[in-house]
Amino acid sequence: MGKKKRFTVDEGKTIVQVLEQMKEEGYRPVRRVEEPIFKERIINGEKKVEPIGRKIIFDGVKSE
Repeated sequence: MGKKKRFTVDEGKTIVQVLEQMKEEGYRPVRRVEEPIFKERIINGEKKVEPIGRKIIFDGVKSE
């Protein structure tokens, strides 16, 4: 098993739940990244890109 792992806050999970999962698996968070989620729509013949949400990802390293 590696020393680094990524944990994603999926729909239906909270940040606290993911942090608890990291702790249970023996990892500690070292970085939090938020990535926007976009959706393309065509309005009046024009392509529009709209943000519809965000994805939160934690990078974890093995605790010693």
